Amino acid sequence: MPTLNVTTNVPGNGVDASDTIKALSSTVASSVGKPESYVLVTLRTDTPTCFGGSEAPAAYGELLSIGAIGGDKNKSISAAISEVLKVQLGVPSDRFYLKFTDVPRSDFGWKGSTFA
Repeated sequence: MPTLNVTTNVPGNGVDASDTIKALSSTVASSVGKPESYVLVTLRTDTPTCFGGSEAPAAYGELLSIGAIGGDKNKSISAAISEVLKVQLGVPSDRFYLKFTDVPRSDFGWKGSTFA
C-alpha cells in the first residue's frame, strides 16, 4: 500500500502525467520492495510554490507505507524518486523534499476496513 503524493509547480500542460505517474509507481514498487499492484501515486501540477525564495521548478512529496521504509533505505528511495522527477518534470534533486511516514496497519483503510 505504498502511497506517493507529489505536488509541484511545474505546469501541467508541459507534463505527460500518465508517463510520470507510471514511472513513479514502478520506482516506488522497486524501491520499497512491494508489489506495484498495491502502489498508489497522485500528481498535482500547477501548484504555486516558492522554494528557497525562487519559483523555479520544485516539488514536495509524501510517501506513506506500512513498513518497508525507514533508516538508510529512505536515502535510496529518495534518490530513485528524485531521479524520476528530474527526468520527467525537470525538478532538480535539490528542489525536492520527500516526507516519509511509516503507517501502522490499523491506521490505513482499504476495502472498507483496514490492513490490520
